Amino acid sequence: MQRKTKIVATLGPASSDPEVLNRMLQAGVDVVRLNFSHGKPEDHIQLAETVRALARARGKAVGVLVDLQGPKIRIGKFEHGKVTLNNGDSFILDSDCALGNQERVGLDYKELPRDVSHGTTLLLDDGRIVMWVEEVRGNEIFCTVKQGGVLSNNKGINRQGGGLSASALTEKDKEDIKTAALLKADYLAVSFPRDGADMQLARRLMQAAGGKSMLVAKIERAEAITHLDEILDATDAIMVARGDLGVEVGDAAVPALQKRMIRMAREKNKLAITATQMMESMISSPIPTRAEVSDVANAVIDGTDAVMLSAETAAGLYPVEAVAAMDRVCIEAEKEYETGFSKRRLNMQFDRVDESIAMAAMYTAYHLQVKAIVALTESGSTALWMSRVNPDAPIYALTPDVATRRKLTLFRGVYPVNFKPATQEREQVLHEAEEELRRRSAVMDGDLIVLTIGEPIGKSGGTNTMKIVKVGESRKTNG
Repeated sequence: MQRKTKIVATLGPASSDPEVLNRMLQAGVDVVRLNFSHGKPEDHIQLAETVRALARARGKAVGVLVDLQGPKIRIGKFEHGKVTLNNGDSFILDSDCALGNQERVGLDYKELPRDVSHGTTLLLDDGRIVMWVEEVRGNEIFCTVKQGGVLSNNKGINRQGGGLSASALTEKDKEDIKTAALLKADYLAVSFPRDGADMQLARRLMQAAGGKSMLVAKIERAEAITHLDEILDATDAIMVARGDLGVEVGDAAVPALQKRMIRMAREKNKLAITATQMMESMISSPIPTRAEVSDVANAVIDGTDAVMLSAETAAGLYPVEAVAAMDRVCIEAEKEYETGFSKRRLNMQFDRVDESIAMAAMYTAYHLQVKAIVALTESGSTALWMSRVNPDAPIYALTPDVATRRKLTLFRGVYPVNFKPATQEREQVLHEAEEELRRRSAVMDGDLIVLTIGEPIGKSGGTNTMKIVKVGESRKTNG
């Protein structure tokens, strides 16, 4: 059984060695994530080149996702590295403090005193430390500790319910977008976007840098939930980033929000990645917990396009095993995933011919129980529309464009194929496509397949023809 859900793996010290990387690709990685919170631009560029060289050697397309750091909403450092806070303690968050102590600590995010007031609840270190704001005086925030514990250097700060004014794109991010364009990143993930305007700005900056990355909005602020519709309209994909989001909206709200976000993304023809702590125990264990297995499986059943590994592959002891575990869980979960033609789309009107052809192909494939769906595509749009319908049959996206093949690595149920026909004559191209699938053992004589193609051949956005083929008949006719 082919796995439809894609696997995104974060690269880091544990996975930068070419031999380890190669084993991870063999285990099932579809997209690598380069975390721009760490490392130098030249190191990221070299790593992307290494991944692509290994992928070429395997005859496989692998996508590259650049993840921007975003605003550093963190405390500063302590003189002795950490302090222990008790319930009821008074504590000051001071944007002018150079080195913290038992009474106060500095802020990397200097605007925090302007974003809070009496009664604000602040959550530090992913909610492990809770502080209630008593008052703000200039650059000092006077707090009472409501939930204590050990607080160490550079821990994150969230405001309960959201409301921090930090811009999604920092000056560092703007420079990193240029690096992403230079390494020809297939996807660019924007951290902490508040609304559609943040994503529109990121797209303008990417285009100005000469890049063609598809955009991923990381949904990790409470405000992003409020503006989810406009964010989806302004982006190509979302990442259900459950860490910071869970702190701001409350952990109990996250599972239902995850389902809602994935559903909305599919309805708007956008992609969805589910991330954060999916198999976190595998940082130090060769097998996942049963709860982690269920978490991954539920994301698959929700309809996510991809599941993501973070520290498991970036810094963990078992990066290859983590990918292999993700792979087998996805395959098993997909057996329970409901496929079939979406009833919602039967009532839709389409403005574009190519989207109408894609939907007609899906309807036909569902009712004829075809073995495979074949989209001859330049941009990948036809394959995206097809994948939103949840077909049972695999979708093979045949394209000569390497950039398109790499983008397709994130589309659920879509398998990119390098296809360069020897002619521009339609019937001959379709015959070559059929033979390509036969060569890959994806189909055999007698199987029914549905193919879509555009004329003139090679023109992006021109899909205007659907054909139903019984494999092997064209050879008999020509013979």
